[in-house]
Amino acid sequence: MKLGLFAMPSHPPERSLWDSTQWDLDMIQWADEMGFDEAWIGEHFTAPWEPIPAPDILIAQALQRTKQIKLAPGAHLLPYHHPAELAARVAYLDHLAQGRFMFGVGASGLPSDWEMFGVDGTTGQTRDMTRESLEIILKLWTEDAPWQYEGKYWTVNKGEGMFGMLKPHIYPYQKPHPPIGIAGLSPGSETLKLAGEKGYIPLSLNLSPEYLAGHWASVEEGAERAGRTADRNEWRLNREIFVAETDEEAIRWSAGSAMGRMMREYFIPLFGEFGLLDLFKHDLSVADSDVTPEYLAKTSWVVGSVDTVVEKLEAMYESSGGFGGLLLFSFDYSEEPGPWKESMRLLSQEVMPKFRQRIEGKQKAVPA
Repeated sequence: MKLGLFAMPSHPPERSLWDSTQWDLDMIQWADEMGFDEAWIGEHFTAPWEPIPAPDILIAQALQRTKQIKLAPGAHLLPYHHPAELAARVAYLDHLAQGRFMFGVGASGLPSDWEMFGVDGTTGQTRDMTRESLEIILKLWTEDAPWQYEGKYWTVNKGEGMFGMLKPHIYPYQKPHPPIGIAGLSPGSETLKLAGEKGYIPLSLNLSPEYLAGHWASVEEGAERAGRTADRNEWRLNREIFVAETDEEAIRWSAGSAMGRMMREYFIPLFGEFGLLDLFKHDLSVADSDVTPEYLAKTSWVVGSVDTVVEKLEAMYESSGGFGGLLLFSFDYSEEPGPWKESMRLLSQEVMPKFRQRIEGKQKAVPA
């Protein structure tokens, strides 16, 4: 069971980009020191609450402050990048990381990003672009010149070279390429079907058991059509977690602090606009107006003392059918970092050993 950090990254809109980045780098450094296995960094362009548009730049800085943790964009949104340019940038970053890099990709789920880049996310265009872009990137990394790819969205040429000195030369450090993860958002996610089809790492938000069941069904559907067997040990689930000395203290520092503010001012209203608030409910009879941070802290978030969090993680493992990676949903506690840093420490050093012990052997028993 891997332990990772997932940073959207989330920051209050009034926080400067400099200060936001320093907080993210501090968290990644703490995660490295505390024994976290990996950290995934999001990419967005039109969300003031998710203000970092270049996870690769943040990762390059984080590599200088860490020693063991693996780092990944979570995810590069492929419709917004030319695949030849991104293939070179990612391969270069893989060399800088010397084996500590994973390549996370996604199709993009924000309509405001679709509008900025002039793509249609409502008819499947972003998913088609994601598939085509990834195909081109892998072809650039693994197939010798000369060839030309004429796609629906991009045309890319890999020539033999010019003048005896100019030629494509940038390939990943890891062979044949770094591990690839694909993020899914919508129920019945098409991008997670691609993850299953290609055998890539699936990345999911953990909103409700029904939502997760749909995500895993997508992974299995993709795997089946490619003749593969989906592996739950590769599945990463992102979850809001806060660990403290007591349950009451954990609720106060989650729902009553930075986590609660982000949810109240951004995430809950955003999912309301998408018509997806039911995904937050433990009972569909709950009114939309009752979906608050306090409600979520009591019904779905994994918050509490060490023992409470272990029990909730075990229940989450059982209800999901099993997974291989737990990603801590990160928040900006830079105004009072102590409780958040201590929560990270408790999660890594006290919760996870107990959780791993409880599920030992269960992963082997879960059908693939």
